[in-house]
Amino acid sequence: MLSLRLLRGARPAALGRWALVALASCGSGLLLLAALGWALAHPKGGTSDAVARLGWCVAPLVVTVQLAVAVGRAQSGGWPRAGLAAVGLGRNGVVLLTAATVTVVSAFGSVLALLAFLQLRGDVTGVPYHGVGPGLLAAGRSLPPAGAVTLLALVPLTAGVVSAARLRAEGKSAEDMPGGLPWGVALVAVGLAIEVTAPDGHSFPLPSGLGSMAPAAVGGWVLTAAGLVLAGPGLVYGCGRLIAAYRPGGLRLLSGRGLQHEARRLGRPLGLLSATAAVALSGYGLHQHNGRTLGPVTTFAATLVCVCVLASTAVAAMESRTERASTTAALRELAVPATMLRASAAVRTGALVVAFLVPTLLVAALSPTP
Repeated sequence: MLSLRLLRGARPAALGRWALVALASCGSGLLLLAALGWALAHPKGGTSDAVARLGWCVAPLVVTVQLAVAVGRAQSGGWPRAGLAAVGLGRNGVVLLTAATVTVVSAFGSVLALLAFLQLRGDVTGVPYHGVGPGLLAAGRSLPPAGAVTLLALVPLTAGVVSAARLRAEGKSAEDMPGGLPWGVALVAVGLAIEVTAPDGHSFPLPSGLGSMAPAAVGGWVLTAAGLVLAGPGLVYGCGRLIAAYRPGGLRLLSGRGLQHEARRLGRPLGLLSATAAVALSGYGLHQHNGRTLGPVTTFAATLVCVCVLASTAVAAMESRTERASTTAALRELAVPATMLRASAAVRTGALVVAFLVPTLLVAALSPTP
């Protein structure tokens, strides 16, 4: 009930972010239900095809959870801590309250997905929708309640657990150098090596008939993406330390210290954005090579992934700007010119663009096409 009260009293911008989380959860739920519908409509297709379709739903699910966690973290930072402490909620209570709010909003999106899927199947109007391709809705077949509920519960439960774990970990961590950069680089190197040396047999089908990949190559892509995300905070911190090195002036010191302070907040979203851009570049090259048209479900999934990744990055950037508000006000009181503040923001942005564009292009160039 407290989660609902906080949602009701949120500002329009915060409500807009929560609405985006609900829509993303709805989109992921629709993709999971479409995979279930395909399995019901093609019982003779074997388990490999159904598993492959569920496997391609992992990417939308991951970015949806990332968006929900980012919005929950940004929202919890604006809650009245004095009022929550007055009702007996300390740090652990705020963590649980944030996780509960994330779960409630994601569950609302899953319910919307179920209602939309039933509407498309014709269970409500009696007329199924025929614009998404044959066999995805399993119209006329009974939808197993246990399977549908299990799939729809994945996003809310995962988002709540990850949100609680992330907030507890960040509450205990200091603002020192993140230690994930060497491990991230190692994962990227191992992933690229697996992709290059993957055998051609036992192909894993790609969506929309774009070809196939070896399962080992798919695993290599997963390791590469995980490595970019893991290396993100260390990469941001390293940029800040490099800018502020060797007798920095006021501009370099302000820019470098700002990046070091924001490394944990901006690193993972930027790493995920880098991984998504690398996959998009490889997918665009594959699409240009075979000339096939993407199906509606693949287009919907790709759009959902891009929107969630961009929204997560934007939420992290807005949270960093809010955290810098007190520092900016103090600098203005010290008569620091506005041009220096704008130049510092430009230096930080330029450094991040260069730092994450290079690994993105490198991974996209070295990754083999199916």
